[in-house]
Amino acid sequence: MTNACLYSGGKDSTLALHKVVSMGIKIDLLITMISKSKESYMFHYPNVQYTKLQAESLGIRQVFAKTEGKKEEELDDLRKVLKDNDVKLLVTGATYSRYQGDRVNNIAKELGIEHMAPLWHIDPEAELTEIERDFNAIITSVSAEGFDESFLGKKIDNDMISRLRELKKKYGINMLFEGGEAESFVLDAPLFTKKIEIKKSRTEWNGNRGMYLIEEAELADKVFKDTDVDL
Repeated sequence: MTNACLYSGGKDSTLALHKVVSMGIKIDLLITMISKSKESYMFHYPNVQYTKLQAESLGIRQVFAKTEGKKEEELDDLRKVLKDNDVKLLVTGATYSRYQGDRVNNIAKELGIEHMAPLWHIDPEAELTEIERDFNAIITSVSAEGFDESFLGKKIDNDMISRLRELKKKYGINMLFEGGEAESFVLDAPLFTKKIEIKKSRTEWNGNRGMYLIEEAELADKVFKDTDVDL
C-alpha cells in the first residue's frame, strides 16, 4: 500500500505535501501527470518534466503518467496510475475547485483510497503569505483578464501578493489560481535538500495568455539556517 501525492511541482501540491509531512505522514510516491494538452482541466502543463528535480531534492520516488489531457477522459489515466501503484492514501493540493475536488473524491471512493486535501478552502492570503515566507515559487503561466507578460517567471513575494490582491478587486480572480488563472513552480521549499536553479528559460505570449518555460535547470546546494517553521 502506498501513500502518494499528486504532484505538479506548483505551490499548492508542494505546500500540501509539506502539510501532511508535518502531521507525521510519510509520503512514499509522487505522481506527476504529463498532459499533452495545454487545456487540461485537471493537470498542470508547463515545466512538469522538471518536477524530477523536485522529487530528487525531496528524496521521494516519482512516477510520471501520460495523458492526452482531454476533459473527463484524463480521469481514466489518473485512475490507472493510482491502481497500478496500489495507492491507499492520496494527497492533493486542491483548494477551491469543485470540478477537481469532486472528481478526485469520486475516484478515491471508487478505488477505496483516502483522499487528503489539507489546503481545501484555505484562506488565499494565508496560503500566499506562507508561500512567500517559506518557499521560492514563481509564476509559470497566466491566462486571465488583468494578467500580462510581466507576471511570467516572477516570484510570489509580497509585491506579487499585492498585485494579485488588486486583480482580485478589479477582475474577481481567485488569488490561488484555482480558476485556471495562472500556474506556478516551486524552486525551493523547507523539505528540499537542494534548491533548483534555472539556467535557461523563455517566455511565450500570444496577446492574452502566456507561459514561462524552463529550458535548462539543475539542483544546487542551499544554505541552511535556523528557522521556526515546524515540519
